[in-house]
Amino acid sequence: MKLKYLFIFFIISQISYSQCVMCKAVIEKGDADIAEGVNSGIMYLMVFPYLSIALLIYFLVKYMKKNKIS
Repeated sequence: MKLKYLFIFFIISQISYSQCVMCKAVIEKGDADIAEGVNSGIMYLMVFPYLSIALLIYFLVKYMKKNKIS
């Protein structure tokens, strides 16, 4: 069962990794404005996972303090 999920994860990661070549090609062909736009988009997409993890930790700590869980 776990092997099936590992295989699916491996296939998905390989497919998504191939998209990086497309970004590189666009940046190499374009000018500085295009490269800056791609970098801004990457930063924008990177914020949300970290924000969601921070909120999860905040609410977990708040819950643990309320219920006196050590």
